[in-house]
Amino acid sequence: MKGKFIVIEGIDGCGKTTQIDAISKWLPKSGLMKKDSQLIKTREPGGSLLGKKLRSLILDNNTNNKPTSLAELLLYSADRAEHVSKIISPALKKENWVISDRFSDSTLAYQGYGRNINLETIKNIESIVCQGESPDLTIFLEISPEESILRRKHEIPDRMESEGIEFLEKVNEGFKLIAKEKNWVIISASQNIKTISNQIKEVLLQKFSNIKNV
Repeated sequence: MKGKFIVIEGIDGCGKTTQIDAISKWLPKSGLMKKDSQLIKTREPGGSLLGKKLRSLILDNNTNNKPTSLAELLLYSADRAEHVSKIISPALKKENWVISDRFSDSTLAYQGYGRNINLETIKNIESIVCQGESPDLTIFLEISPEESILRRKHEIPDRMESEGIEFLEKVNEGFKLIAKEKNWVIISASQNIKTISNQIKEVLLQKFSNIKNV
């Protein structure tokens, strides 16, 4: 038996962090998890100790430090390999649950559809770095690129957030295609926070309520 792996995806500003925080408080009390299971809340990039250092490199907004598209892809892949090996797989083997802010499909959306790197190349790399791990459930919080930019107008953007609306449009279209292909749960992130949280809770209850929580 393994724990459950939940991923929240979406473009910047869709509210992933807010919803993960809310769900992480609710889930251990929901009755879905075994009594002795723990919930591990994590993110990409930066879920592991090495990942935190890689995150600072990947998202550094100094133009002198900007990596090439290929180098960017490989940095994300290195982060994920470490994340799976050190955080995700060990937790799932202990029958703990993991909820992650982004996973491998973010790379497909941002570096594949956004940067125009060959999708099959990315998939081949991901087949190695994911080491057989894949989400039991992926939820896509969907907003428009325009709303994404509006929500973040008072924030200091990182390098990926500074790419502009044309890049964000390509990434968002990529997410939509991936969501359709992989049958993700899609929730409108334009709703109020509580409504979104309730919809996510309902999805989790429908998906995992048949699990024995003893």
